[in-house]
Amino acid sequence: MYTHTKSYKYNFAAQFHTHKNRERNRSFKNSFRLSLRIKADFSGMGLEERPTDLHKKNDKSDQTGTICVHAFSDLTYISPVVFLYLLKECYTHGTLKATTKFRALQHQVFQVLHNDPQPGPSTFVIQCLYVLPIFGGSLNHDERIVVKILEVFDVKLINIGKVMCHAKEMNDSSGDAAKKFVEQYIFGLVESQSYLTAVSLLEQFSIRQSGKSFLFTMLQSKEFKAADKWATFMGNQMLCVLVQEYIDRNLLKHAYDIIKKNNLRQEFPDVYHKCKESSLKKLAEKGCWEVAEAKTNGDRQLLEFLVYLAMEAGYSEKVDELCDRYSLTGFLDVKVPEASLLQNRFLHLNELAVEEIIWVDEVDGLCNATCHIEGCKVLGLDCEWKPNYEKGSKPNKVSIMQIASDKMVFIFDLIKLFEDVPDVLDNCLARILQSPSILKLGYNFQCDVKQLAHSYGDLECFKHFEMLLDVQNVFKEPRGGLSGLAKKILGAGLNKTRRNSNWEQRPLTKNQLEYAALDAVVLIHIFRHVGSHSQPATGTEGHEKIEWKSYIVSQMDNIKKPKKGMKSKRKPKEAQIDEHCQSS
Repeated sequence: MYTHTKSYKYNFAAQFHTHKNRERNRSFKNSFRLSLRIKADFSGMGLEERPTDLHKKNDKSDQTGTICVHAFSDLTYISPVVFLYLLKECYTHGTLKATTKFRALQHQVFQVLHNDPQPGPSTFVIQCLYVLPIFGGSLNHDERIVVKILEVFDVKLINIGKVMCHAKEMNDSSGDAAKKFVEQYIFGLVESQSYLTAVSLLEQFSIRQSGKSFLFTMLQSKEFKAADKWATFMGNQMLCVLVQEYIDRNLLKHAYDIIKKNNLRQEFPDVYHKCKESSLKKLAEKGCWEVAEAKTNGDRQLLEFLVYLAMEAGYSEKVDELCDRYSLTGFLDVKVPEASLLQNRFLHLNELAVEEIIWVDEVDGLCNATCHIEGCKVLGLDCEWKPNYEKGSKPNKVSIMQIASDKMVFIFDLIKLFEDVPDVLDNCLARILQSPSILKLGYNFQCDVKQLAHSYGDLECFKHFEMLLDVQNVFKEPRGGLSGLAKKILGAGLNKTRRNSNWEQRPLTKNQLEYAALDAVVLIHIFRHVGSHSQPATGTEGHEKIEWKSYIVSQMDNIKKPKKGMKSKRKPKEAQIDEHCQSS
């Protein structure tokens, strides 16, 4: 029994009574008795109610409907004819739009085929396709269905020949007839420009008659996937022709993929290195230096190219690091042009008057840091974690959290503290993050909040935050991120070359510690500058006064991401905000 209200309606109720007889091979009429009775609203299909089958009451919210669902939950003893009949009845009686009904039925079919109807899901589908014409109407199978059938059942020319010639044994005439029939069908696919399907069939039946002209036709139509599949099937000679065609058409990415996938590096060494260098350059531009280094696979030519990229980026420590690790000579005496140095000038900790960076990885340091931080009115927050470049893999845990005051930056080793003293860590960070008297500054902090909750779901401190100001929402910089904002406000950006480094290694390098500290403390200096200026230092006429107070989120639970520029759920008291502004 199912009692429904106006807010929970079902449009369809079906009672499907199955009588199992000892002889299961009897006809459908003796095996099943189908009784469809419309009783309630079934939201997925939109079937109309039949008043004669419902209790006649003024208040429909009190109606009770019985749902005895066949639901295709078990197809063990249901024939394809019954299955199709049920699908047709559901669709016919539905009152919702055709697409909605189709999607609902499609979902049900996908589910039921996972129940392995006998003799198997694929065979069951074929049987359904075979009996489908008895329900009337024209039937046109999608060409992809044909290909799928051939692949799933591994149909060969010999099988087609036997069917065509009604012969138990395969002979030359039946073989020729089958091949001619298949080739004509494939020719039709090519004529209709269904190249990928045509190639799949050529591969399925091992037909290799087509040559370069077929390959050029596919390339001309920009059917690159089909061309790749065809050339791979034909072998190395055709693959080399394809690579050369890609080179001539300036499609180096496609050429590189074929070279890499089919081990053709020796045949096309220049193209391989050129594409590799392009890939390394893109990684370097994103700051993924460690990934770029790994991609070189120790190739000296590529390593030297990576050193040049580091020199162009003004990343002198990476130049020294690579030269030392791989014994590369001739680079140490090369100086970066002065113009490049001026263009790539970055902020340093000494410019921001940071007196100390404190690493926190044990309980005493955690308690001391918390006591100091609780005495501050404004803090800068940031997090770092090891990047993950494998598609589909889970993101790595947040490794460190940086909390900066005016003069000091505390870097919390979250991985170690969570492992050693999770309860103390939870309590200390809750006192900071959930304090209504401390203004916390972040940049795109929603990303950090989400990652923290994902990494440390057992901790309560990352489930609720108070007094947050996301600097990104205040300025809405279209490009450049925090580094671009720092350059605009403070006159110099941040060196982001260390951003995508291994933040799980211990100890962190001096450069990593400085980068992490800068990311947090620069927020305080940007906030202080905004508090004392109505416009950015390098702003132009027409800039409106920055009303940052309205962007403070007084309370936030780590459940849903608030909309960009969202104001606080409850507006903080002006006196409380002014206190933070004055103390900064």
